[in-house]
Amino acid sequence: MSRSEHLDPGGPLGQAVWRLRSRGCWDDAAALLEPHAEKVPDAAVGRASLLVERCMFTADGWAAAEDALRVAEAVAQDDDERGAAACERGQLAYASTVLGVRDRTDEARSALGRAAALLAPNAPGRALLDFRRGLLAENLSDTPDAARAAYRRAHAGATSRGDLLLCSFTWRHLAGLALREGETAEARHGFAESLRLREELGFLVGMAPALASLADVEPDPEASRLREEARRLFRLLGGVPTWLAARLSPAA
Repeated sequence: MSRSEHLDPGGPLGQAVWRLRSRGCWDDAAALLEPHAEKVPDAAVGRASLLVERCMFTADGWAAAEDALRVAEAVAQDDDERGAAACERGQLAYASTVLGVRDRTDEARSALGRAAALLAPNAPGRALLDFRRGLLAENLSDTPDAARAAYRRAHAGATSRGDLLLCSFTWRHLAGLALREGETAEARHGFAESLRLREELGFLVGMAPALASLADVEPDPEASRLREEARRLFRLLGGVPTWLAARLSPAA
């Protein structure tokens, strides 16, 4: 396997990993990369990122993600690879903190700062790093202006690289900041773009959050229709992402 084969969306392994990931089957997707993770740094980081994402969506699987991160950190050979592993460690610490599992704020900031020092400005992982630094600014530091600037950098980087999945995240979070400031029309546009991209990509596990967010800025009956579709997908995927449960409860 070449260094980046698993990242090639046109390759058989990349397609198989994506199909599983998009349906919330992170363990199965990670298992496809496991045979390569001890020797191929990109595969090791890819496997770790899948298990970190599982933690964010399910609030479970922390030990497996930690183990995968240790492998990714051990096999990294250059600054970009070490930076990518640090970015995943920062995201795991962020997830633990924001989901109320354990406060790892300092670790999240330290790891993402290390990633920023290691990744070149034009590195493939730079846009993702900018997005994650925006998450920290918005949700752990409560500095929306800094978060917006980071999301915009991430959005520009993702757009230039054709990373439509990351664009779906940046649209959604920029829209959330717009809604926070009362800019409903701007929020509606961003949430709609996020949903459109996830539908286009077939990112099923991310559809319920996108539908719920758009429902928050649409009038009835459209809002009710969107929320009911979000509930249907949430049930279909076994209650994932777990943090969406309260927003989708009938009493909410």
